[in-house]
Amino acid sequence: MKSYQKLTTAVLQPAACRVEEEGAAQMSAGRRKLAPWCVGSGLLVAAVLLSATTVWVLRQVSGGWPGPTLPPKCLLVPESHRFDCYPERHVVVTRELCESRGCCFIESLPPAGGKRGVPWCFYPPDFPSYTLDSLNQTALGMVGLLVRREKAYYPRDIEMLRLDVEFETDTRLHIKLTDAANPRYEVPLEVPRAMKRAENPIYTLDFSRDPFGVLLRRRATGTVLLNTTVAPLIFADQFLQIATSLPSRFLYGLGEHRGTLLHNLDWSTLTLWARDVSPTESFNLYGAHPFYLLMEEGGDAHGVFLLNSNAMEVVLQPAPGLTWRTIGGVLDFYIFLGPDPNMVIQQYQQVIGFPAMPPLWALGFHLCRWGYGSSNETWQTVRAMRNYQIPQDAQWNDIDYMDGYRDFTFNPQKFASLPSLVEDLHKHGQYYVIILDPGISSTNPHGSYWPFDEGLKRGLFLNTTQGQPLIGQVWPGFTAFADFSNPDTHQWWLENLQHFHAHVPFDGLWIDMNEPSNFMDGSEDGCPPGELDSPPYTPAVLGDSLSAKTVCASAKQKASVHYNLHNLYGLMEAKATASALIQIQGKRPFVISRSTFPSQGRYSGHWLGDNRSQWKDMYYSIPGLLSFSLFGIPLVGADICGFSGSTSEELCTRWMQLGAFYPFARNHNTQNEKAQDPTVFSPAARTAMKNALLTRYSLLPFLYTLFHRAHLQGDTVARPLFFEFPWDVATLGLDRQFLWGRSLLVTPVLEPGVESVTGYVPRGVWYDFYTGSSVNSSGEMLKMSAPLEHLNLHVREGAILPTQKPGTTSEATRGNPLRLIVALSSSATAWGDLFWDDGESLDTFERGNYSYLVFNVTQNIFTSTVLHASTEATEVTIGTLSIFGVREPPSKVLLNGQEKPFSYLDNQVLTVSDLGLSLSQGFSLQWL
Repeated sequence: MKSYQKLTTAVLQPAACRVEEEGAAQMSAGRRKLAPWCVGSGLLVAAVLLSATTVWVLRQVSGGWPGPTLPPKCLLVPESHRFDCYPERHVVVTRELCESRGCCFIESLPPAGGKRGVPWCFYPPDFPSYTLDSLNQTALGMVGLLVRREKAYYPRDIEMLRLDVEFETDTRLHIKLTDAANPRYEVPLEVPRAMKRAENPIYTLDFSRDPFGVLLRRRATGTVLLNTTVAPLIFADQFLQIATSLPSRFLYGLGEHRGTLLHNLDWSTLTLWARDVSPTESFNLYGAHPFYLLMEEGGDAHGVFLLNSNAMEVVLQPAPGLTWRTIGGVLDFYIFLGPDPNMVIQQYQQVIGFPAMPPLWALGFHLCRWGYGSSNETWQTVRAMRNYQIPQDAQWNDIDYMDGYRDFTFNPQKFASLPSLVEDLHKHGQYYVIILDPGISSTNPHGSYWPFDEGLKRGLFLNTTQGQPLIGQVWPGFTAFADFSNPDTHQWWLENLQHFHAHVPFDGLWIDMNEPSNFMDGSEDGCPPGELDSPPYTPAVLGDSLSAKTVCASAKQKASVHYNLHNLYGLMEAKATASALIQIQGKRPFVISRSTFPSQGRYSGHWLGDNRSQWKDMYYSIPGLLSFSLFGIPLVGADICGFSGSTSEELCTRWMQLGAFYPFARNHNTQNEKAQDPTVFSPAARTAMKNALLTRYSLLPFLYTLFHRAHLQGDTVARPLFFEFPWDVATLGLDRQFLWGRSLLVTPVLEPGVESVTGYVPRGVWYDFYTGSSVNSSGEMLKMSAPLEHLNLHVREGAILPTQKPGTTSEATRGNPLRLIVALSSSATAWGDLFWDDGESLDTFERGNYSYLVFNVTQNIFTSTVLHASTEATEVTIGTLSIFGVREPPSKVLLNGQEKPFSYLDNQVLTVSDLGLSLSQGFSLQWL
């Protein structure tokens, strides 16, 4: 360790090299290109000096330091820049413990509420780290060797690391650190392989040599996006840590958690370890998504993805800074340079995979509850919905349909009519979805329950360290857990589903409890001693143990130990389930999963778990669904009206209005609570709910087209406002409103007893969706009328929305005439598109079995251009054109040159009806 010297600016610049990309080839162990250390720049140096001087003066005035004298190097570190050297929880960190690690110890006042604040034990500027020993050019980037000459304080420190850098595209950089001598577990995720080095990257990459660090800048602005010299790199076998400064405080992502969309950087820790727990602030929840999006000053954006599936925590601090801390695997980073937030998410999905195209019926309204009690009661609910002509595409059942809560069974008494119910749903153009859990009942007499007997025979369950099936407890009692990392398990899963489908021809699958959830901690025998179940460091997981309400981390799976694979369990089950559905039905699969991991959008959607019937839960659903938009899982929603607890008529009405604009819209309720489907409420509430759903169904062509764009190129469906207005700082924290695509603004009521709502309307012209009346906003908060029967929707200028006369199912809606809503910009232009296919076949776009239309308005001429046509388009007509923002009353309207009757209202809405045009034919309409 360096000895302390007289404080000068030079001392603040550790021996470091700036390795320019083009000069890296010349670097060797004996001859290195040196340049000024560019990490903190003069501003940080000045801030540190000023902070230290101020502290020194104050201490002199107040009579000096109490207790032991602090090394001046410790005083140089401002509170906001103190990176935690002793992150262990449930340990009272003393000066002795801290200094035994070679770190600085300064007590500070703890924050209110028991949260962690400024660390008392933090790294000094000269804490030993790795040194960049060599760096050489490769065809795609660079390869380097890092050496640690002084051991860190966790066991099995890795002395030599391999650094791989690949300039994969002009907007994507790949940086990987792993053991130079021994192979380590890596996430078995298919990622694209770059074939050539990026020619014109919009970033520059520099390195500090000693201590090793990465410095990534945006070329256009010079903004430092990553600077990992702010704290030492630690790479031990079960403790990997790397920290970075951040260029702003506007950070999003890092799921799955309940909270605001914009993260709080005031000493917050986000833990990623899949866990079955009702969504609660600060808990690690069902899925793990080690990806963040950060908005820079001026509206640029970048994203960072750590491809690592081990238990992990991400620490945010006000510097602003961020620390990744994981307990296995490797440090495998992808950085996406955007430069706008939409492009960042597209670039992220180019790595993890674009989401699957859902069947059209998946975008209809779904109804479920735990506790229907029988198939006849379920059927009565379906009939009541039809009686009131309330739209519904899918009816679901929770675990009460099963016989003894066992997968692939149904109760022969209470659900005897289930096959008939499903047949009736299909006759009415509706669909049926069942729940499945991964815990397989293990206590049935041998020969009486094929799923367990066959799984045992084939060796398809998670095993203990002794090689026997690990037995936990879930709904059916004692259970074994399917090992979806084993390809043979996928075949067994398929065979089970085929057997059950022959009796109950379900259409979609809801995979729950797949963290995996366990009512015991570990197993019926607990977990064995050892460093998998009791690692040297345990991240801040709920329950303080990796096995809390799940299986032992030491459990053996085909691909690795559960310690490495836990966060992948839901993804692997979703992959097996989607594959099975394709083989059974030959159509697009519909799967909704509780546990998720990056790339899950390729196989399933997600619901936000077991929420409560409370107003705050309704609010939290918005940042929840927007976060999953960032994670590449666009088919997402929360349980409408709340799962647990008892809803109220007002709450459920407002929630049905909001939920009608979840990409995945399902009302779901727990047992032993009063029903909350739309039919059980007063006529006024029922009508408000019905109208919200009819509005959703009218927008299905628009929503379906958004999902096509998500599938094709990774666009988001539900979208934060700042994605469209990244330069508008007022949008950066908004999470009580959202957009569908670029152009439909949803402003729900999220509190009781009000008849108005205040929402932000970004700069420009916006039109009331229902009336076409315009609002010209300067970018301001506006108070909007919101009686109980009304949801505020606004269309952005310049958009064309394809809508349709709604029916009570998506199938009925499909056959109705289209209405195109044109929202003219201030320059009287507009654009929109429509993707149309049969709504269910596999790979329709890839096979060319689709229609795609582009709509344009310029100089008072609307044009529909068919860019690709299929037979389905000939069966649909365009009935009406509504044009918002026509400033002067037209004297006449010409359709393909022929005069056509029209109406024009004082609010500048031009409507042309009875067009009767086939969707497969292009046309033009002009107003004069």
